[in-house]
Amino acid sequence: MATSKRISEKPKTVKPSGKRDENFFELVFEVVRQVPKGRVTSYGAVAACLGTKLSARMVGWAMNAAGNVKPNVPAHRVVNRLGILSGKHHFKPPSKMEELLKKEGIKIKNDQVVDFDKLFWNPVEELGF
Repeated sequence: MATSKRISEKPKTVKPSGKRDENFFELVFEVVRQVPKGRVTSYGAVAACLGTKLSARMVGWAMNAAGNVKPNVPAHRVVNRLGILSGKHHFKPPSKMEELLKKEGIKIKNDQVVDFDKLFWNPVEELGF
């Protein structure tokens, strides 16, 4: 009986951080925590870094759920592929995302990151994936 239970158990995996069986949101949080102050990345870039480039929307859901996660997740540094603050409505108040980015020296005009291409942090390249 013990043998059949062992066969049906989910195999354990170990990530470079040493954590076991992390779910998708936790992996997203781990990547986003590495975005440097004064830089931004996109939902799609985070998804691509995790090997699921069609999961940008799920990265957005993870950012929406990141509000009370410890250690903190700098969700304000994740924008859409054009540099637009598309997630700002999930901040309270909605102007908070822009305020946090400006505090880090990032200029915003009409809800879009100015010089997005220069400030873009690509986790695939930066983390060596």
